[in-house]
Amino acid sequence: MGIKWDFIIIHEAGHEWFGNNITASDIADMWIHESFTNYSEALYIDYYFGKKAGQEYIHGNRRAIQNKTPIQGQYHVNNEGSGDMYNKGGVLHNMIRTIIADDDKWRSILRGLNAKFYHQQVDYDDIVNFINQESGLNFNSIFEQYVKTTLIPVLCISETKDGKVQAKWKNTVENFEMPVYIGTADNNLKAINITNNDQTLNIHNLTKENIKIDTFNYYIDIQKN
Repeated sequence: MGIKWDFIIIHEAGHEWFGNNITASDIADMWIHESFTNYSEALYIDYYFGKKAGQEYIHGNRRAIQNKTPIQGQYHVNNEGSGDMYNKGGVLHNMIRTIIADDDKWRSILRGLNAKFYHQQVDYDDIVNFINQESGLNFNSIFEQYVKTTLIPVLCISETKDGKVQAKWKNTVENFEMPVYIGTADNNLKAINITNNDQTLNIHNLTKENIKIDTFNYYIDIQKN
């Protein structure tokens, strides 16, 4: 998909919004520039080739993620985060779009960022707080996980003695929670908010063997116990 358009023109044009219009106040938050601009490449593909094609592009970008250091650098010491700010950042925004599950609202959030912070300098908190406020959801632990650490959340699936399937997150920041689409068939998944504590998945006829999890749009690992 990446050879169907001119990367430099689309990517650098994206910086007219994230980088030139909205600018990080500290180079540690350069991820704000590059993650959204990387994601704008997928939006370009989305517009011309369809939503699934845009998501496939984002999914393919995972192959370049190294997870050696966080995508946010250290403040006040002229320290930029890792190069994962491009591809991992784009993956993060696709997950947020998936969680919000309302493309009109997601579009209004992206445009709202540019209206709210027009020709201003921003930081991590500005971006996260705005998305929380406009979405009505709490993305604090999700941004902390993917921006400030290199940890990949592990969704642990287990089965009790009476056959009930449970799920919880591990390998995460403290008090991590994130809804993920789970079901028994790819076309019948529903969003369930998972935390660091075991919880029973109330899905009809669900077993550890037939469980389906959206790993296409979620950058996570799965562990079955």
